Amino acid sequence: MNFNWFKQISNNGKSERRLSLGEYKRAVSWSKYLVSSGAEIKGEGEEQWSADMSQLFIGCKFASGRHSRIYRGIYKQRDVAIKLISQPEEDESLASLLEKQFISEVALLFRLKHPNIITFIAACKKPPVFCIITEYLAGGSLRKYLHHQEPHSVPLTLVLKLALDIARGMQYLHSQGILHRDLKSENLLLGEDMCVKVADFGISCLESQCGSAKGFTGTYRWMAPEMIKEKHHTKKVDVYSFGIVLWELLTALTPFENMTPEQAAFAVSQKNARPPLPSACPMAFSHLINRCWSSSPDKRPHFDEIVSILEGYAESVEQDPEFFSYYNPSPDHAILRCLPKFISRSRSSSASLKA
Repeated sequence: MNFNWFKQISNNGKSERRLSLGEYKRAVSWSKYLVSSGAEIKGEGEEQWSADMSQLFIGCKFASGRHSRIYRGIYKQRDVAIKLISQPEEDESLASLLEKQFISEVALLFRLKHPNIITFIAACKKPPVFCIITEYLAGGSLRKYLHHQEPHSVPLTLVLKLALDIARGMQYLHSQGILHRDLKSENLLLGEDMCVKVADFGISCLESQCGSAKGFTGTYRWMAPEMIKEKHHTKKVDVYSFGIVLWELLTALTPFENMTPEQAAFAVSQKNARPPLPSACPMAFSHLINRCWSSSPDKRPHFDEIVSILEGYAESVEQDPEFFSYYNPSPDHAILRCLPKFISRSRSSSASLKA
């Protein structure tokens, strides 16, 4: 069999680490399903997204999931990320589920166009292996970036910038009637300019088609209590997860890191537990986080409001770098935009007295 399409790629002119014999054998075992070109999904737009596998070159693996591996590669002379999904031969029900998730992910990605959403390029369906090709982001995941920071060390201006990128991506996603359902720092990718893009839509769904969370496979540490309880859920589950991500940005820590995922799920759903906010957390952020991760979905803001709030903060910080040190949100969530310091302080103090 001809494996000429499979080769190592270079990174900024430097060779990547060579594959070990075991890695090469595993790569070949996957590549045999991808030698021929074309896709088998029939439907609208197929000819637009079907991958020409003769133009795909796979390099080193840089991430892996329960049933997938993600490689860096080149597709039509473009730097890309290649997600390969493997169907288990011994579990027909799981194989069927993975196929449905693949079809759903491609259908959603194909229609999404936004600077804060990962760019879909092409896909190929050759059971038992499926392939999704997206743009490659050199910065890696937000989780990886935060892991390399000291706790509570990310500057507030950067927290605000990253939070706005995420919120704008989610605002767009919700405007398209789509629930992400697995929003977490691992699924948020960074470009070289620290631009955040929302990625991994494997368990996303159209709001009109989302039922209960029965049998759901999300990530407990970021999961809203109604999903943990397998109840009906809405777009507000993503808002809850955003609250956890915002906490991560402020702390550079893992939520509920002293618990197992199952213990975290029990604490959130049965004890109404949340990760502890740092004592130095600005009121502007702590107030927003508490609203986002409210146990009542109806009390959580929509992303339209979240974006508006964060944009208001950004404008105020631009005018007064000390904004976060004194601003105290009013009970009615009114936003102070670009006000001189003495006016902002005066109104904030007044709001505090009324509260």
